[in-house]
Amino acid sequence: MPTYNHGNYIVRLGNFVKWLGTQAEELGVEIYPGYAASEVLYHEDGSVKGIATNDVGIHKDGSPKENFERGMELHAKVTIFSEGCHGHLAKQLYHQFNLRKNCEPQSYGIGLKELWEIEPERHRPGRIEHTVGWPLDKNTYAGTFLYHLDEGSPMIAVGMVIGLDYSNPYINPFQEFQRFKHHPSVVDMFRGGKRIGYGARALNEGGMQSLPKLTFPGGCLIGCSPGFMNVPKIKGTHNAMKSGMIAAESVFETIFDENLNSPTQGLNPESYEQNIRDSWVWKELNMVRNSRPSFNTALGLYGGILYTGIFTWIMRGKEPWTLHHGGADYTKLKPASECKPIEYPKPDDKVSFDILTSVALTGTNHNHDQPAHLTLLNDDVPVANNLTNYDGPEQRFCPAGVYEFVDLESGDGKRLQINAQNCIHCKTCDIKDPSQNINWVCPQGGQGPAYNGM
Repeated sequence: MPTYNHGNYIVRLGNFVKWLGTQAEELGVEIYPGYAASEVLYHEDGSVKGIATNDVGIHKDGSPKENFERGMELHAKVTIFSEGCHGHLAKQLYHQFNLRKNCEPQSYGIGLKELWEIEPERHRPGRIEHTVGWPLDKNTYAGTFLYHLDEGSPMIAVGMVIGLDYSNPYINPFQEFQRFKHHPSVVDMFRGGKRIGYGARALNEGGMQSLPKLTFPGGCLIGCSPGFMNVPKIKGTHNAMKSGMIAAESVFETIFDENLNSPTQGLNPESYEQNIRDSWVWKELNMVRNSRPSFNTALGLYGGILYTGIFTWIMRGKEPWTLHHGGADYTKLKPASECKPIEYPKPDDKVSFDILTSVALTGTNHNHDQPAHLTLLNDDVPVANNLTNYDGPEQRFCPAGVYEFVDLESGDGKRLQINAQNCIHCKTCDIKDPSQNINWVCPQGGQGPAYNGM
């Protein structure tokens, strides 16, 4: 079953990654926290040379501050890119090497999550609950999770994932999540408790159909950057880790291949692609490949559940066809004139909360006096297209209140205001913007959300 979790461990990934970091350092791996890879470097022959970290200590206008420090260049025979979902360097690599030529556009979801300390009598360590559907309609892909952690204190992690291929521009993922917590089956869990954490991040949901070419001269893609998540299980960490192991073995083989005659200075670990296909990662992705797109019919949720039950979990994905996602998520929004606005209930500040109070829990921080990391390709597009045709969906799909349309000082129109200091680096804006006019680039290293054990 897709949500069968018996025998698994419940851990907080933030704590797990912190522990993994100490293990890596003990083995001699150098880790550079607070430094962000902002640029791909190339050899003269076009192969990847490495990456550069961004310069720090720069004013908003681009001039250097007194504490200006030039970024570092890190060179390698093979550079492994593991940025997570919708990485800004991977976007450049897709274009540079045409890596998405033979795959479908990636499909995404936005995941929102909270940590709570609840009343001890309601705590059931090891218990996991999943739901689908409500509060969204049958044509919007969405589900929730609730994990009872076993860390000595009565703590739970609760969250919601909403597919970013939704069509109604009035959907507000943050508000849908807050509304979910008031469902009679879960609301008592939160009463008397205390919310101690909040966060959000985009997820890859395209599966096998949306995997790009994984290798190129000088490097390869691993983890959630290309997208190895098992969508019906909402699990991807195991596949991401395995892809890293396979990549490491493939890179090692490539570097120490005495018979290798590389046409480029940066080496291409070509065996990685086939080694992934020969692994259990590929077998798992192949089995569930049609689960997500099966929801994209007139039957919506009901058709998806029926299809997944029959073809994925009974036939184990052996059907001789592969379904399609039907285009990129940003193309799926309907004009606001064809949709009904959604009236969301006001938060009660006990179970549900407003967005700015939530962002405060992320600890996010960006120096105001630095070059913008949320950039617009054309300043006129947000009003001319997004506001005019879709009633400004960016002010609703952002889970951190970054975007809002405000009145011009002249009083004869509106403009898009970007509150970049609120950004929690979820990448949703770069994905869902119907104009593809928002470009997320890397802020100064170490800035952004300061999640503690999320």
